[in-house]
Amino acid sequence: MAEQRWPVSRRSFLRGTVAAGAVTAGAVAGAPGVTLAAPPGRRVAVLGGGVAGLTAAHELVERGFEVTVHEARALGGKARSVAVPGTGRDGRPDLPGEHGFRFFPGFYQNLPDTMRRIPVPGNPDGVWNNLRSVAEARFSRSDGDDILLALPDSPAAFTASPTEVRETLAATITTMSKMPPAEAAYFANRLLVFNSSCEARRFGQWEHTSWYDFVQGHRRSHEFRAIVSRSLTSLMVAAKEDLASTRTIGSMGEQFLGNPLGLGNDGGLDRVLDDATNIAWIDPWVAHLRGLGVRFELGARVEELVVRDKRIGGARISGSGGARTVSADYFVVAVPVERARALWSAPVLELAPEFSAMDRLYVDWMNGIQIYFRTPLHIARGHIALVDSPWSLTAISQNQLWRQKLPSFGDGSVADCLSVDISNWHTPGILFGKPAEECTHEQIFREVWAQLSAHLNDREQLLRPADVHSWFLDPGITWQGDRNANADPLLINTAGSWDARPVTHGPIENLFLAGDYVRTDVDLATMEGANESARAAVNAILDVSGSSAPRCPTFRLRRTPELEPLRLLDNDRYARGLPNMFDE
Repeated sequence: MAEQRWPVSRRSFLRGTVAAGAVTAGAVAGAPGVTLAAPPGRRVAVLGGGVAGLTAAHELVERGFEVTVHEARALGGKARSVAVPGTGRDGRPDLPGEHGFRFFPGFYQNLPDTMRRIPVPGNPDGVWNNLRSVAEARFSRSDGDDILLALPDSPAAFTASPTEVRETLAATITTMSKMPPAEAAYFANRLLVFNSSCEARRFGQWEHTSWYDFVQGHRRSHEFRAIVSRSLTSLMVAAKEDLASTRTIGSMGEQFLGNPLGLGNDGGLDRVLDDATNIAWIDPWVAHLRGLGVRFELGARVEELVVRDKRIGGARISGSGGARTVSADYFVVAVPVERARALWSAPVLELAPEFSAMDRLYVDWMNGIQIYFRTPLHIARGHIALVDSPWSLTAISQNQLWRQKLPSFGDGSVADCLSVDISNWHTPGILFGKPAEECTHEQIFREVWAQLSAHLNDREQLLRPADVHSWFLDPGITWQGDRNANADPLLINTAGSWDARPVTHGPIENLFLAGDYVRTDVDLATMEGANESARAAVNAILDVSGSSAPRCPTFRLRRTPELEPLRLLDNDRYARGLPNMFDE
């Protein structure tokens, strides 16, 4: 764990100290249900109510600030669950839909820390106790040669030399795929190259190298490209292997493959919530924040930041009651990147010209469809990757994992839900020969069904059309006459994009950024990144305001400790212009 401190000028510190006064002594920020009284000069407007906005509100209100969250659509953002309108019957709630299924890898640390501080009756660790580990992952192929991989409930301790690390990784990769041993060994060595690279090389060389070039995908077999170039990018993080930064993908591979070697420190390798997201997490969170004094304004869309005297003097908000200007002492922009950069008007860019680099950031689509069944599914006790699907589909059957079973929703006849993520919207499918972005919603369902069937029904019929009750596509996808529009795209970490990403606090004294596009240690468009960035934003507010409240702890990704001496050697090699010692 490392606490981040953010630089602040003496002028800013003194101004904040005079305006804010001293924080009430003796209170403990961060303890559930404990808040500090807010003296004058502590009003914060949080613009956006997704994971970043809710995290910022949580940390701020515990430290004595008056917080109002302004959210245009629904609290929880892309992480929320979505009621399927009109499906509830006889007192049952509507069926739960979602933007896409989500999971909580064991290497997440910032978000679980927040979840532990959201109280739930009967749970000693609050919402965190609503996480459960999945038992296995299924890698399904269109030729029927599937792999069911058992996942450990908790990582085992591991101490080894670099050679043993490489051999263990190679054996794991061979087990998970049909990759020839020689190629598995090659990939394991590429991972060792990255894992033993120093920080300077990661940012100076690998940040500017695409993942496809790093693994030399053009020289490898179809199986290698399917698993290494594609599965670690499109299937896991909705990235394109020829665009994605090696630093980002390599870091995620370091964490995902490092967990089984004992690097994860917050539970099982792969965890999910034990109920629909709003039930298990978002609703308790919002209720807790309301109890602490956070105010929420829904249907409030930020349209403009008003600049006065080289500060943000207000935020223009539109809603059902018309447009108005919101005033506050500090403003936290916690909307997604495509909305944030729309706020950078000429007056804002005059004060913060570096924000214009955000126009270079690339977003893509990763949205979900839920298929509801009248009978239980028996596919895998965890996530399913459809390795050969042109739309890069991944899925999970949910009823087996939830406390509140699906027959208690809707009309009572739904026994299971297969929640499917579509990670590639631009490649033609196998049924209509069109990419998902050009398919009607009915065609998207039929194409997804065809690709699922090609992978799961090739040896036994795991999916039967007669069992389908209904389906629900992410409402962020809307048909616009001849193609779809997407209200919820996802940031993709392309090679060299780090330089275009902003820090939490720039030159505008009372403006702070929180979102998964902000520079973070986890460095990926994830709930963990959103949470980490919000913690950094709050720490910056504490510095500017002169607050003596405890800073938010921030947690860094862990790395294989046995390789640290090699990273020190690599630092010297990189400074001398030499390649990594394992870079063949």
